[in-house]
Amino acid sequence: MRKNLLKLLALLLAVSLAACGLLPEKIDETVSWPAGKLYREAKDEMRSGNYEKAIEYYEKLESRYPFGVYAQQAQIDIAYAYYRDNEPAQALAAVERFIKLHPNHPNIDYMYYLRGLINFNDRVGLLNFAFRQDLSERDPKAAQDAFDSFKLLVTRYPDSVYSKDAIYRMKYLVTMLAKYEIHVAKYYYRRGAYLAAANRAQRAINNYPESAVVEEALYILAESYKKLGLYDLSNDADRIFKQNFPDSKIPYGGNVKENPWWQFW
Repeated sequence: MRKNLLKLLALLLAVSLAACGLLPEKIDETVSWPAGKLYREAKDEMRSGNYEKAIEYYEKLESRYPFGVYAQQAQIDIAYAYYRDNEPAQALAAVERFIKLHPNHPNIDYMYYLRGLINFNDRVGLLNFAFRQDLSERDPKAAQDAFDSFKLLVTRYPDSVYSKDAIYRMKYLVTMLAKYEIHVAKYYYRRGAYLAAANRAQRAINNYPESAVVEEALYILAESYKKLGLYDLSNDADRIFKQNFPDSKIPYGGNVKENPWWQFW
């Protein structure tokens, strides 16, 4: 009786598996869609915020109609869809691919702008947050990459409709990068790494001479050299500091660690 039951179960399982094999696979409804319909459907998904579905349609459009009028626009839109879907790595890859394939495309300025936006939004926010943490372990590469992309845009395409916003963002990025250098210089000073503090302060002065952080950088430079016993260099930095910022609220002497100014901007 038990053997018969096992045989029956085995037979039922075999029939079930066979039936599954007879079922038709899920049909892709887009197979018969022309390029125009694929593109319109992808745009509709984009407008609805369904970025994954939009990307799926754009990729099908590009693979099925690689030489059609919609293919290049699909490549642009894929990059933007990844950007909106918070997938910066894929977005940057799509942008780089487009720039490499179509360096003379009429909308190439937009792709440089989009590359800047991706880097700007990807980690610049983290850079702000990092100011409350150990800044010496943070790398502002994304902010620098964003700045470089925006700079390339405004240099090559000064009349682009995106240049004005790019310039605005560049100014913000310069401020953030300069402040980052000062934060790192303070970090080193507090830990007694005075040579490293002096080097970072000097770098802030050299790289961002028009930035408001120069005042702090000169002060850190003078104090760091003093701690190192490099009194001639310290006096030079202090003299330049006083000449350029005679009304500064930053004290000319004293211990930076104990200075209330040190805790604030």
